[in-house]
Amino acid sequence: MITLIRTNSDDKDFIFLVRLLDEELAIVDGDENVFYSQFNKIDSIKYVVMAYENGVAMGCGAIKEYAQGIMELKRMFVLPDGRNKGLASKVLRELEIWAEELGSVKCILETGKRQVEAVSLYRKNRYSPIPNYGQYAGVENSLCFEKDL
Repeated sequence: MITLIRTNSDDKDFIFLVRLLDEELAIVDGDENVFYSQFNKIDSIKYVVMAYENGVAMGCGAIKEYAQGIMELKRMFVLPDGRNKGLASKVLRELEIWAEELGSVKCILETGKRQVEAVSLYRKNRYSPIPNYGQYAGVENSLCFEKDL
């Protein structure tokens, strides 16, 4: 049974999963990981969704206000044993609902070209490619997406 919980970045399960995410990204991104990690701090994220399968933390995601009416998706991760079960899409949808409840009209995100599963997830969930924004402008490995809510 899948359970979704709304929490924040103080959640111990979120902190644990983000540590695993960071380890995975360090391998995938290699030398570029230093650049990306500076934008992935989790101290004081107010809006986190955790996915539990039979009481075990299996996935997470978060949103942060990027600009008025725009939330940025951050720290999406599902443990390898939980992948290909729809967990990431469930977390993503709950984050979108929460963003709407907070008055947002759009979600944006950045992911890396090498994160093939992530790119597939966002395209499957109707996110459209956009020019790289903010700190990702001109970064060759970055792909940015948006979705109107």
